[in-house]
Amino acid sequence: MTSKLSFRERSQVECKSLVDRWQSFAENHQAGQSINPWNDWGHRKALDKSDPEYGRPVKGSLTELRGKKAEQHVNNEIRELCHWINVIGTENEDGTVSVTFGKLFDAYTRISDTLVGWLVRARKRGYVTFEGEMLYQGKDNDVIITRIKMPETD
Repeated sequence: MTSKLSFRERSQVECKSLVDRWQSFAENHQAGQSINPWNDWGHRKALDKSDPEYGRPVKGSLTELRGKKAEQHVNNEIRELCHWINVIGTENEDGTVSVTFGKLFDAYTRISDTLVGWLVRARKRGYVTFEGEMLYQGKDNDVIITRIKMPETD
């Protein structure tokens, strides 16, 4: 036989439940803030620059997810750039492919208006090489861009 709780007993149970949920929320929030170096509570987690996670987003966070999506976008753009260098360029004896910036700019400008940025990123990752820090249309049309290797596909 189940006993019925009085209004007062039911209110106490519901109130206890709310208090427990709030306490759980507060503890989780405090734990999350302990990794925030700018919290005002004075009990911060000490940052260690030798930690491999230093400067990285928290695992499983939305920031980590956005970073992974951005990285995938960059990889796709660099892969497409290397593809177009292969299509319009000339293959060298060593297996690399070369094209002038002017020719690449004329072909690639219909695809993307950020060619120079993708070239700089591709060079930083070791996929292409070219002389100079920045390439400008007209002035650098004769600069040779060489695709060293193709990015791996996912």
